[in-house]
Amino acid sequence: MTTPFSLHPQLAADTVSVTEGPLSHVLLIKDARYPWLVLVPRRAGLVDYDDLSVSERTLLGAECAITSASLKKLFAAPKTNVAMLGNMVPQLHCHVIARFRDDAAWPGPVWGVGTARPYDDAEMETRLVALRAELIPAFTTV
Repeated sequence: MTTPFSLHPQLAADTVSVTEGPLSHVLLIKDARYPWLVLVPRRAGLVDYDDLSVSERTLLGAECAITSASLKKLFAAPKTNVAMLGNMVPQLHCHVIARFRDDAAWPGPVWGVGTARPYDDAEMETRLVALRAELIPAFTTV
């Protein structure tokens, strides 16, 4: 008997659903300081990248590339950070963060810098609409 997939409670608390990729849930981190998405493969029991099959690793890589390119396009970001840490949340997930030379954490990592700024309702809706309009068609090409 296999365990069904469920999203880790911390990821569920810290994010809002954007869309579904071929493999992953695409989630928006609730910190308006950064355009910051998290991809969570819909497979139970994954902890590390090497827990994925070869074909799933290829698919996650494609999803990360699409997500990175989409954030660069939507936000005119000169750089994206793509990272899988999993030290605080053991469920396999990949962060894709648009970065800017004037952001609060530049040039270091975003973790542990300052206090998250929640989105207001209008800002959240605007961001979700833009992300969905860009990502949903892009994921159909995978």
